[in-house]
Amino acid sequence: MASKFEISATKNGGFRFALKAANGQVISTSQVYKTVVTCKKGIASVKVNALAHIEDQTLEEAEQATLKNPKYELYKDKAGEFRFRLRAKNGQIILSGEGYGTKANCKNGIESIGKNAPDAEVVLIEG
Repeated sequence: MASKFEISATKNGGFRFALKAANGQVISTSQVYKTVVTCKKGIASVKVNALAHIEDQTLEEAEQATLKNPKYELYKDKAGEFRFRLRAKNGQIILSGEGYGTKANCKNGIESIGKNAPDAEVVLIEG
């Protein structure tokens, strides 16, 4: 089984996608889109931007490099977990990661997107 983007309907009538690794594990999920067409455009944007650089926002300001979009923003949430979001060239968030206990695991999640997203199949889940 290869990696894939699965598009599914939300309870509120929108659509979102999940990037799944070959083993079926969810790597990351998208925001909610109004239509399948705009959801597919979001997937196309992730595929194009999957190899963006990482801006580590957990570093002290003096150590922190501010990168231009597209980029991954690696940050620490209020619960103390490490998370990331992928911003497109226009600055819009197109993908978010789950919470990770360590920065290394969060970076592994980002690397997994770079490895899996560019060639992932797009599948519409009915139901």
